[in-house]
Amino acid sequence: MPAVTYELIKTCKQSGARLGRLHTPHGIIETPTFMPVGTQASVKGISPDELHEMNAGIILSNTYHLYMRPGHELVAEAGGLHKFMNWDRAILTDSGGFQIFSLSKLRKITEEGVHFRSHLDGSKHFISPEKAMEIENALGADIIMAFDECAPYPSTYEYTKNSMYMTTRWAERCLKSHTNTEKQSLFGIVQGGMYADLRKISARDLVAMDFPGYAIGGLSVGEPGPLMYEMLDETVPELPENKARYLMGVGSPDYLVEGAIRGIDMFDCVLPTRIGRNGTAMTSQGRLIVRDARYAHDYRPIDPECNCPACRNHTRAYIRHLLKAGEMYGLRLVALHNLHFLLNLMEQIRYAIMNDSLLDFRKEFYQKYYGTDVQ
Repeated sequence: MPAVTYELIKTCKQSGARLGRLHTPHGIIETPTFMPVGTQASVKGISPDELHEMNAGIILSNTYHLYMRPGHELVAEAGGLHKFMNWDRAILTDSGGFQIFSLSKLRKITEEGVHFRSHLDGSKHFISPEKAMEIENALGADIIMAFDECAPYPSTYEYTKNSMYMTTRWAERCLKSHTNTEKQSLFGIVQGGMYADLRKISARDLVAMDFPGYAIGGLSVGEPGPLMYEMLDETVPELPENKARYLMGVGSPDYLVEGAIRGIDMFDCVLPTRIGRNGTAMTSQGRLIVRDARYAHDYRPIDPECNCPACRNHTRAYIRHLLKAGEMYGLRLVALHNLHFLLNLMEQIRYAIMNDSLLDFRKEFYQKYYGTDVQ
């Protein structure tokens, strides 16, 4: 048995969405689920206790950033990520591929791997699929990701095809190099850009390798929403029903709803904490920019329908004051609220799937959040 397995509980009759459980060495996660991002072994501004309180079952950390500092050897010396960051629930580490490939002026891609310079000090580094597995094995997350290339959008068909096939070859090398199979599960990453035929080829080739789970990468990278949905519609049916499906880097409410409808089980994104630190809150009535002058005398909570600590204990006026004064507590409160909002949204999605009513939920949610029936 792999370290991480997926259990399908129910399929929504109305939408086809999946209700399931992800069994990991550090607990069971109800799916569909959203994973808060702790890039550098910390979800920005949020403590492990607060993550527990909002019922986050799994968080994501970034291989590239932890390799750059403090170094995977140090994390291993500390007992692995769980002990290092005092987190007793599940962790997923990405492969670092997306971050490395975003350093377009600082890296060179070859069949063997990627030569790049550190964004911190310009020092030279090389990561291959084998090196990525060494780093991720040392970090010790429950779920680790294969090393891949995320083709930029837009990319030509020829570039995307070559990139996709290289990602497949790298995935095979990752499988051969992954050693800690009893405690960690390695997921493959489907690539293929915005070309349906390449997406299908990538998915079929990876499924033939029998990974414990599959991610869909290279989406939400600047393409229009309808195009992303089209790629999901083409890709998801190629993935096995008894394995987890993870849509990488997606965290806006509409993408979470639409992804769940299309059979996605796992999501992650820095969006809730990033916009929270800029003073923007997700609420049941849509986005709210708390630092706006209109809220200077507004003594309501950020979201009257929310029960997070920020909404239970503080007003818009107070939080706006903190933001305007540059107080870190204000930034923390909005980020905390946003994470709570998305985790609560996933709970509502799971409830709707259980009751075969996810399409009805989508309509009601969109009307309140976006002021329209369909995004």
